[in-house]
Amino acid sequence: MMNKFKLYSKYKPQGDQPEAIKKLIEGIEKNYRFQTLLGVTGSGKTFTMANVIEKLNRPTLILSPNKILAVQLYREFKEFFPENKVEFFISYYDYYQPEAYLPGRDMYIEKDASINDVLQKMRLSTLKSVLTRRDVIVVASVSTIYASGNPEDFAGINLKLEVGKEYNRRFILESLAKMLYTRSEDKHTGGVFRFKGDILEIFPPYEDFGIRIEFFDDEVEKIYSFDILNRTKIEFFDKITVYPASEFVTTEEKIKKAIESIRNELEIRVEEFQKAGKLLEAQRIKQRTLMDMELLETLGHCKGIENYSRHFDNRMPGDPPWTLLDYFDKDFITFIDESHIALPQLRAMWAGDHSRKKNLIDYGFRLPSAFDNRPLKFEEFLERVKQTIFVSATPGPFELEHSEQIVEQIIRPTGLIDPEVVVKPTIGQVDDFIAELQKVIKRNERAIAVVLTKKDAEMLSDHLNLLGIKSTYLHSELDAMERSEVVRKLRSGDVDVVIGVNLLREGLDLPEVSLVAIMDSDREGFLRSETTLIQTIGRAARNINGKVILYADKITDAMQNAIYETNRRRKLQMDYNETHGIKPKSIIKELPKNIFEQFMEKVEKPEFIFEVAEGTTPNEYIQLLEMEMFKAASELRYEDAAKYRDEIKKVKKKYRLK
Repeated sequence: MMNKFKLYSKYKPQGDQPEAIKKLIEGIEKNYRFQTLLGVTGSGKTFTMANVIEKLNRPTLILSPNKILAVQLYREFKEFFPENKVEFFISYYDYYQPEAYLPGRDMYIEKDASINDVLQKMRLSTLKSVLTRRDVIVVASVSTIYASGNPEDFAGINLKLEVGKEYNRRFILESLAKMLYTRSEDKHTGGVFRFKGDILEIFPPYEDFGIRIEFFDDEVEKIYSFDILNRTKIEFFDKITVYPASEFVTTEEKIKKAIESIRNELEIRVEEFQKAGKLLEAQRIKQRTLMDMELLETLGHCKGIENYSRHFDNRMPGDPPWTLLDYFDKDFITFIDESHIALPQLRAMWAGDHSRKKNLIDYGFRLPSAFDNRPLKFEEFLERVKQTIFVSATPGPFELEHSEQIVEQIIRPTGLIDPEVVVKPTIGQVDDFIAELQKVIKRNERAIAVVLTKKDAEMLSDHLNLLGIKSTYLHSELDAMERSEVVRKLRSGDVDVVIGVNLLREGLDLPEVSLVAIMDSDREGFLRSETTLIQTIGRAARNINGKVILYADKITDAMQNAIYETNRRRKLQMDYNETHGIKPKSIIKELPKNIFEQFMEKVEKPEFIFEVAEGTTPNEYIQLLEMEMFKAASELRYEDAAKYRDEIKKVKKKYRLK
């Protein structure tokens, strides 16, 4: 029997929500390929999505452009669907230094990474849920398009046990080993099992509990889950299926075939290098690959095994890798939140990965098949997601061109209207902002100020703190967990104002914020584009006292268009309120718990922005930073690019380098 989605909420659809829900469902039923939900900030787009999911009752993927928004969406959907499976799928690295080669300095950088056990557990739970349930919602980042294990292997390599049936113990032990579980008598962590007498205990990495199987000789007498800490029984089962301890799992037969395939590719590559007179590269690739093959033959694993994924999957050169998208049933629905940001990200991922791999392959550090350990190309992503709903207050060109239906959600259930937008001169802008800020603080509300550079943010924040105004700045050196904590402090009142560059725009719930100030609004460019201005203006739209000040000495086209669109929406909202006798009220939301709390204390701040090899010189570190900066810029991650640029300046100043 198919599990049904059941939405829990004390609210009913209001404002534009009922019509938006109806139209989106009709679009799906008419088999529309692409639709857009153009919803203003605070109009309850997430609630609309939840209602569509409940009515359609199909597996759902929700893509978010960054981790903070993904956390917020995950939390909200967990509350909406407590009886169904809501999963979280983002990159499991605390830090990640990719393998790279810098020809200019003849410098090879080995891959270095630290995996976060909690995030890895959530990913495995996702894979299991998507394979075994229909009532599943996956909130994910763009890591969705990166390689994951073969879904057939993950689903097929498992251990099924049933009460009353007999099993050979050797078979059980071999099955668990193939699924990458390790035997331990004293550890109770995920991916471990122990077999004592007639009792087998398995600790799946995707569950919060252990599974105990009690035997009488070879017959299974009881199967039940138990609390790992208190060892108390939770639930009895007639039968269970235990899934692999890693998303990358394969059979012994596939390993043998892969080794043979790798050997054939190596022979061809060595011959190519030798014919080209590249004897160093030929020797390098031969030595490295033979060592990897030896490890695969003896251990079934080697460092950088992902670079041989095509051989394990029996894919042809250029074929796309397996990803999370391949685990879903064919009729799943995709929502792309803040699509004007997410789609350009998805477009840029493949090119950035390919350019880094090219040097490794050209100089004999990797075989050409390493190209096939990659993210999906944008076209490949679109082939896999099928019916898709883009969600944004400012849809981009792709959404507007390809959507068969654009559904507007302008009216907010709370009756709130878009904030008043005021333009003031830049002369004396800081003093004027302070005067406005004092009014906000008296009402026990918060403010956001958007500046052009990180240095501006630091200076303004320091100045406000000297005046007794609790201020902090949100900059690109903070990781996802730390940024989430800054947002929590703003909402709780630990700080009155947060100063940022480009970090508080899309999708964040900040109902306490009633004032947004955009300094130097007439400085044209990405940070002051029409889309950016509209999104930033939206930060003040969840409070009845919402006000936005644009400090500028001239009205740019971007400002004019943003003001026009905001006023258009204000008029629609005010007319609706007058017609229906609605009195606007601020959104009230409890402060949510941070889902990262359980492992925030584990985060260590290294001396460098990311982990580097021991003995790395300042010049080598600068080379690494430049590589990351150009990569971030090519992927439109301008905040990250600015972070690396600032770090380069800092290192050069510290070591007096040119």
